[in-house]
Amino acid sequence: MEKNFFAHQTAVIDEGCKIGEGTKIWHFSHIMQNCEIGEKCNIGQNVVVSPEVKLGNNVKVQNNVSIYTGVICEDDVFLGPSMVFTNVINPRSAIVRKSEYMTTLVKKGATIGANSTIVCGNTLGEYCFIGAGAVVTKNVADYALVVGNPAKHIGWMSRYGHRLHFDKNNEATCPESNEKYKLSENKIVTLING
Repeated sequence: MEKNFFAHQTAVIDEGCKIGEGTKIWHFSHIMQNCEIGEKCNIGQNVVVSPEVKLGNNVKVQNNVSIYTGVICEDDVFLGPSMVFTNVINPRSAIVRKSEYMTTLVKKGATIGANSTIVCGNTLGEYCFIGAGAVVTKNVADYALVVGNPAKHIGWMSRYGHRLHFDKNNEATCPESNEKYKLSENKIVTLING
């Protein structure tokens, strides 16, 4: 089979992986067995992708990221430098809990900032934005902006990554795309594509 992705000579790719066309895997990264990595992904330096992880298309993984078994990232996800996922809620070195790995779902377009920690078993909504250094301990809504330890919801973000400022009618416009958003019952609705 012809290789249609790039892997630096120091990268290790175990057997059974599916890697999409145009993906790049950089220095000292380890892609473990049976991973699925989509098209046009960028896997930075010193990244570990544990067995059976699934990454969609156009996922950007920055340097020093650990993506453990149980993690699923949909298309267009951004994983910031040195962020980490967990996959067991109560790890102990002397107790094997591989049968207890929990699923963490990161939905389309989500951004996870540098040095963040995502506690397993949670879902991060579409286009949500996790601030640098945040510790996520519960589900995050679509388009939500969360920061801190533990992470707290402090606002809303557009699909283009801009903070949304709502008027008295609970409507906001992204300054880059001109997409319009409405806040209704603590959820974001996209009104018009700009």
